Amino acid sequence: MAGPVQSIERAAAILRLLAQGSGRLSLGEVAASLGLAKGTAHGILRTLQSVDFVEQDKATGKYQLGAALLHLGTSYLDINELRSRSINWTDALAARSGEAVRLGVPLEGKVLIVHHVFRPDDTFQTLDVGSLLPLHASALGKILLAYGTTPLEPLMESALENYTRYTLDSPQQLSRALAEIRDTGWAFSAQEMMMGEAGVAAPIRGQGGLVVGAVGISGAMDRLCDTKGRPLGSLVGLTRDAARAISRDLGAARW
Repeated sequence: MAGPVQSIERAAAILRLLAQGSGRLSLGEVAASLGLAKGTAHGILRTLQSVDFVEQDKATGKYQLGAALLHLGTSYLDINELRSRSINWTDALAARSGEAVRLGVPLEGKVLIVHHVFRPDDTFQTLDVGSLLPLHASALGKILLAYGTTPLEPLMESALENYTRYTLDSPQQLSRALAEIRDTGWAFSAQEMMMGEAGVAAPIRGQGGLVVGAVGISGAMDRLCDTKGRPLGSLVGLTRDAARAISRDLGAARW
């Protein structure tokens, strides 16, 4: 197994150093603090500066963390805030619905599951945190598409992958489904990714009302749906109530 890369270790040490104290250090201070030659420290700082992880003050010549790195940190904190503020509500949703609950956010054209509450029974279940779901074949993903949380155009321009005979695999079908979601305020998927499974989801809004994620329940068709294959109204209501509660905790206005 390959060992650690020294230049990356040194870059990480510089970033940690800049994150401490005042966050503004000269080249000499960086080099002295880490025991590096000035030429070595300067080369790493210049590289970090080229990718906007570090910025240099023109007046003083001192270095500080850059906007790109701060943006990455903010994104991480946003996801963790979303997860932490949803825990009580997702636990309650699982208990009241009797189904598994998942929280999703967009990531590189997929839905990233950032929180998962098991169905409250004794059956064997696998933790989905970190897994990726297709946008067009999941209730969580269709919420993110319908409200512009993730761009729709790249998906429409590519061939929509077909998972089952119920998958919405044409742009026309998907467009109609997204329009209906915006009208009703919730999404439904029935055997679109896996036969026998269904899902209901609703949008989570942050400050300003923008949709930042989705929360939903998933389970067997015969538990989530009526005899006509439509989701039970009680489960839709519970899901929407949970989404509203999480949204309020994130600072969204009542909706």
